[in-house]
Amino acid sequence: MSRRLWLIVPLLIFVGFVAAAAWRLAAPPDSNIRSRMVGREAPAFAAGPMLPGRPGLATADLGQGKPRLVNFFASWCVPCIAEAPVLLELQKRGVAIDAVALRDKPEDVTEFLARYGDPFGAIGDDPVGEAQIAFGSSGVPESFIVDGQGIVRYQHIGPIAPEQVAEVMAEWEKAK
Repeated sequence: MSRRLWLIVPLLIFVGFVAAAAWRLAAPPDSNIRSRMVGREAPAFAAGPMLPGRPGLATADLGQGKPRLVNFFASWCVPCIAEAPVLLELQKRGVAIDAVALRDKPEDVTEFLARYGDPFGAIGDDPVGEAQIAFGSSGVPESFIVDGQGIVRYQHIGPIAPEQVAEVMAEWEKAK
């Protein structure tokens, strides 16, 4: 009997390994990196103006009594192109949107806005990612809703898709 058991044990281990691998492949873990800023005061940052004649964005601009959606984007970001019409739709629905342009050039941002639309009230320049890191953002595009008291209430990782507008609007309403 013990010899037969020694023949079955490796087979059982192999079957267990295959089952565990199949389970992980069928339900991969969430690879998004969530910000620890949600529920906390907006971080200290100051992103100078990206474009002439347009304001930059800093902590002092947030928490002025009305919520703001802070969008991290870049002209070189392909998903940002897909998100652009959705941001315009959110703006039409009354969402106040500010932006932080990450590792970008003014001329490229100007061209991006001319081509895809400009829903932004202010656009800060973040040449080395300091504001992005302060927010706990891990990529572009990424958006945060900051309430009127300056508390980060919501984080959206990746481009906001048309089918996610209702969710973002609900979070916007909660932040009022």
